Amino acid sequence: MSTTTAGHLIVGQLERAGVQRVYTVPGESFLDVLDGLHGSPIQNVVARQEGGAGFMALAEGRLTELPGVAMVTRGPGAANAFIAIHTAHQDATPLILFVGLIPVADRGRESFQEFDINAWFGSTAKKVVTLDDAASAARVVDDAIFTALSGRPGPVVIGLPEDVLVHVVENATVEPRKVARPEPASADLSDLTQKLEKARKPLIVVGGEGWTQESGEQLATWASRNSVPVVTDFRAYDAVPHRSDAYAGFLGYGRSDANAQRLDQADLIVFVGCVRGDVLSDGYKRGLTAETVVVNADANLLGHFGRVDQHIIADVTAFAAALAPSQAAGEREEGWFASARADQLTFSTPTPDGGIGVDLGVAMEVLKKEMADDAVLTFGAGNHALWPARYLDHNSANSLAAPRNGAMGMGIPAAVAASLAYPGRQVISVAGDGCFMMNGQEIATAMGYGAKFIVLVVDNGIFATIREHQEAHYPDRPSGTHMTNPDFAALARSYGGYGERVDRTEDFAAAFRRAVDSGLPALLHLPQDPTTRSPKTSTN
Repeated sequence: MSTTTAGHLIVGQLERAGVQRVYTVPGESFLDVLDGLHGSPIQNVVARQEGGAGFMALAEGRLTELPGVAMVTRGPGAANAFIAIHTAHQDATPLILFVGLIPVADRGRESFQEFDINAWFGSTAKKVVTLDDAASAARVVDDAIFTALSGRPGPVVIGLPEDVLVHVVENATVEPRKVARPEPASADLSDLTQKLEKARKPLIVVGGEGWTQESGEQLATWASRNSVPVVTDFRAYDAVPHRSDAYAGFLGYGRSDANAQRLDQADLIVFVGCVRGDVLSDGYKRGLTAETVVVNADANLLGHFGRVDQHIIADVTAFAAALAPSQAAGEREEGWFASARADQLTFSTPTPDGGIGVDLGVAMEVLKKEMADDAVLTFGAGNHALWPARYLDHNSANSLAAPRNGAMGMGIPAAVAASLAYPGRQVISVAGDGCFMMNGQEIATAMGYGAKFIVLVVDNGIFATIREHQEAHYPDRPSGTHMTNPDFAALARSYGGYGERVDRTEDFAAAFRRAVDSGLPALLHLPQDPTTRSPKTSTN
């Protein structure tokens, strides 16, 4: 049996698992792992800040079949990466974070950059483990991947003491464990179809991870055939194709009033891959009285509030395949199905917003015509995200990477990861000025690794979401929400990308085409009326 070091064995196990990329900010605490990546087929994508690396890994976990992998150093590096762990935890996204640690002998002495990894991450990660036994390196990595993907997906944190990494061990990776994809029991499926057949106003809510093109199409086709409207959870807009006449929009922030009412009016709600959380239910206020079925692989239904009449423990893809041939076309209330689709078509038709600067309603109408059908969209958190969420279509699986926990700064790192994961697909990011400035420096990472995307930076000079709350609760007293912004287009050009400022709405379409044709990471700087808070609508 040949030998290697624990650090190199970690890399070997990641290779065996099929991991294609890791996102890192280097540190002296995990040099042996970095050395193992030298010459490895795994691409080491070096980010400019640990928060960016974490968000890139989170997007990779959201858009692909394996957890995203980030590697950072102890203390300050781990602190910066914490935002990705919190996001992965609340979003239920598979993620693995490797954190270099101080030598074992230095523990408990307040050594340089020492911190308690269990105290920091224990309440937020699915599992936190420190590699004190070098011989267990391969098994620990395999267990982390298995844990991150199993049940309710989430983050796993692995601490790597720098002295343990250089211990010599047997060079033996382990066979990756297969993650169970439970199928619904036939009795459970029969019970559910009976419920659906009897329901006059049934509603399906889809969300979570693991949706494929096939499963999304299967569920949407079944729902159309059986006259059941389908809505998505907050920022799970790509679960089912929007072209389906069963798709009726989304719930959560920015949802239509019609869908909020529909949630209250339904007599049967079937949650598939998601649960009734606070965002979806407008703060635990809507959809509480209907008969409730939850299809979810998480036995604990973490985050679910209120009534549960049936819990089907099943993977979303297995459930969609099992449901597809069934029939449950009962007698629906007149207009229940058709009105849901009609309301969505009205709600998702862009309306000019008016005001100074670039009208985002018009810009979204241009994007709907110009963007590729399988384009991947990314954005962070803020009012800017209301426009793409409402107006842009998702007809391809794995076409959205955005934080469900409201974390700012994810849009640009997610665009980098999306472009690397899917080099043949167009990637578009919509960023607020505040959101962009948190991780906009990752354009440098994009330049370094050949990632290509187009980012629209919506510049209104304020933290608009917080200003909106101030206007509601502290009128005429804005405080701490003003921003001084750079020339975003010039900033993009300084990295070697394409940058252009667009001051007039009528110039946006041509500017977008120039950005596409540039073949570079491209940024369009869009000044927006600072008084605009959300898309304008006459009927919602």
